[in-house]
Amino acid sequence: MEKKPRNLFFRATPWIFLLLLPFLIYADLFRGKFIHFDQRIHYISSSETVSSSRKAMINKAVEEKQEPLDFPLSRLVKDEDQEKLKSTGFACNSEVYSLHCVTNRPVWIDTRTMTVTIPSNQPVQDKVIRPYARQEDEILLKSVTPVKLLQGNTTTPFCQYNQEVPAVIFSSSGFVGNVFHEMNEIIIPLFITTRQFKSRVQFILEDYNPSFIRKYRKPLSKLTSYDIINPSANQSVHCFSGAVIGLKFHNHLAINSSDIPKGLSMRHLRDFLRESLNLKYSHVSQIKTPTVMFLSRRTTRRIINEDEIVSMMEELGFRVIIVARAKVISNLELFASTINSCSVFVGAHGAGLTNEVFLPDGAVMVQVDLIGLEWAGATYYGNPARAMGVHYLRYKIEPEESSLMKIFGNRNHIAFTDPKGAFPVQAGKEVYLNGQNAKINVTRFRETMVVAMSLVRDSEL
Repeated sequence: MEKKPRNLFFRATPWIFLLLLPFLIYADLFRGKFIHFDQRIHYISSSETVSSSRKAMINKAVEEKQEPLDFPLSRLVKDEDQEKLKSTGFACNSEVYSLHCVTNRPVWIDTRTMTVTIPSNQPVQDKVIRPYARQEDEILLKSVTPVKLLQGNTTTPFCQYNQEVPAVIFSSSGFVGNVFHEMNEIIIPLFITTRQFKSRVQFILEDYNPSFIRKYRKPLSKLTSYDIINPSANQSVHCFSGAVIGLKFHNHLAINSSDIPKGLSMRHLRDFLRESLNLKYSHVSQIKTPTVMFLSRRTTRRIINEDEIVSMMEELGFRVIIVARAKVISNLELFASTINSCSVFVGAHGAGLTNEVFLPDGAVMVQVDLIGLEWAGATYYGNPARAMGVHYLRYKIEPEESSLMKIFGNRNHIAFTDPKGAFPVQAGKEVYLNGQNAKINVTRFRETMVVAMSLVRDSEL
């Protein structure tokens, strides 16, 4: 019997289906059945089931697009420790200021006891870390809740929550409330440690401070896509694909591009802060009216004749914004936006100068350098300003401009000629940092502000 030819439709169907498959997938997206990707875990916000073949195709596309998470983990240890991480799944980086440990193996984190368990076939080893970026300050570290690390052939607790991303454990203890310490010891180290994860990381914040979370909510939300875990309020066992315990510290208001993880700089941080805080100006030339922010102090290191200084700056053509209230400075989003709209930032040595990170490129930072504070002024604010693309001008006061002249009598006193050797460290801090004000020579300071105006004007060319 002669065989009838098969219908052309049935012969073409497989090819038609393959051609239409991508459009069917995208059609689901456009119909509102959004597909959410979280590394290798995929959640479908629809009651409809998805065929195994379509799941496989989606999974493969996502895995090809996303970088494996063990790569950014390996970048957090130095070259000699990368092999150790690869072979054992665990390695630590220890520096003068910071200590952090990394595992690229599945971990169990019990927030009830802050114990991190890293299973392996090796004998059990334990280590205790206080996850804060000031490891040299033993007194401060006492206020940081310790984390216990257990690595080896040990019993693992039952997982109540499973995450396919790494965890990062750090603390908001220390000097929270002081912008210098918040930025240097938490925000910048957190940026250095986690930026490369592209938000695919879960933060576990020990010594949870709600005011810190509120203040830095926008930058934090750009570094993680997940709600921050407060161990004291979330007493449970979480399982993660890896973990970082502690944060990497490079230097004060500084990021060293040659240090691990290599490639980051202060310019990257500034771009990140501008994006997360929606800052308007990236370069000082965008500011049409030259504007000075004058940081007025109300306790120590006051500029006694600040009214004269402000009048002089206005005569030079500057619009002057005076900031003195602590509430304004503590409102990060408002203050960052205000200083970002300024061409010049003027102030005596103090934590408030940390806000130079929000200045636009090409702006000018003018520090009133008080007696005995030259090294601190250059180290903490001057050198970092230059590294982040901000001009730095230093106005070094004369002994006659310091209130210490009334105490020590004449400019030849050792307190003026050799501040480093004049007093023991703690006594020197009380004299120069906590016991000094200044009455600035307006004529001399005018010369500094003329240079500042010139730098601002030149940026517009």
